[in-house]
Amino acid sequence: MHRADQPASFDLAPAHASIAAPAKQLTVLIVTPSLHAGAADSGAVQLARILASAGHRPIVVSSGGRMVGDVTAAGARFIPMKVDRTNPVAILRNALALARIARDERCDVIHAHARAPAWSAYYAAKRTGVPFLTSWYKGFREQNALKHLYNGVMARGDRVVAISDQIAELVVERYGTPWDRIAVIPATIDFERFDPAQISPARIDAVRNAWGVQADTKLILVVGRMLRRKGHHVVVEAVRRLKEMGLKDFMCVFVGEDQGKSRYSGELWDLILASGTTEVIRMVGATDDLPAALAASTVVVNAAVQPEGLQRAILEAEAMAKPVVVSDLGAGPDAVLAPPAVAEDRMTGLRISAGDSVALAAALVRMFSLPPAARAAIGARGRAWVLANFNTAAAAEPTLRLYEEVAARRRA
Repeated sequence: MHRADQPASFDLAPAHASIAAPAKQLTVLIVTPSLHAGAADSGAVQLARILASAGHRPIVVSSGGRMVGDVTAAGARFIPMKVDRTNPVAILRNALALARIARDERCDVIHAHARAPAWSAYYAAKRTGVPFLTSWYKGFREQNALKHLYNGVMARGDRVVAISDQIAELVVERYGTPWDRIAVIPATIDFERFDPAQISPARIDAVRNAWGVQADTKLILVVGRMLRRKGHHVVVEAVRRLKEMGLKDFMCVFVGEDQGKSRYSGELWDLILASGTTEVIRMVGATDDLPAALAASTVVVNAAVQPEGLQRAILEAEAMAKPVVVSDLGAGPDAVLAPPAVAEDRMTGLRISAGDSVALAAALVRMFSLPPAARAAIGARGRAWVLANFNTAAAAEPTLRLYEEVAARRRA
């Protein structure tokens, strides 16, 4: 994994690199809350693909979702179970069920991808003696001691996989986890799906027409579930400032699922109404054609107000050759090359302080003010960066090495 202050090698390994057969086939129980579109969901699918491609036997346990087909297409077995429940009784019941699966299937590793299923997986691993791994994708809020305890199951893995250096540092800081128990393994991107050369003008027009955005209107795209930690409210304040500056011919679109778990969407609408930005902000829900949505954008924004780890949506935006603007909690320097860490002629986007709507507005003005060729150059560098650093081979090699180490330790 390259650091932002190091020159990129741009070793463009194929997105689906072949992987040598393993010395011993491992059966891995992957436990994730759902299979919709979240970071843990996509991470579980990515892991299943890597393991199956290497000749291992992944079993994915989840409450289900639209990516179940991706799991089975990858060669993994899917077992439906409501492992997203946070009720202690449900967690214990799921732990017993997972322990039965681990015994019956002779699992070599149990790998959890979120907190609620991690508690069940943790107790199942203890009950069966199977090594327990966890994957961290974001920095969870810790409002009190109870929340710290609940989140802490993710640090109980025999090995802890962090999606970025930023998340690894957070785990060490909060839980004192030794560095030798942490493995930093990047996300991977489907470069065939997220390829600007594969997106037809008709697909772009269809997306813009559905949102009521004219072809010559500059489009700010914010991708991510409607959750407070994503910082949509910061974007609304920045858009208000753009209007006050007299900026015209732009639109901001929020693309993402609203799980209905909070009043945040309602609060956002209240803020949009109060800020007088109703005519320049759209909340469109999830999209069935994210690559075309990204292709339709002028700039992609992540304004996270708490550590988000390595945001797949930002990597996908860069893969689509789009400039990005991120908060310092929304993406680290391993994902977005931004001044002053790199020279202007190497930047793939801009970074601002989390929660700073003034800085976000200024960054957007700067992006809008660039000639189209300059924005295209930024986007091209972003695509080259993620192609070189977030391909399947970049994640597969350390993932498989980690599993070999864990399995060998158990046999010893």
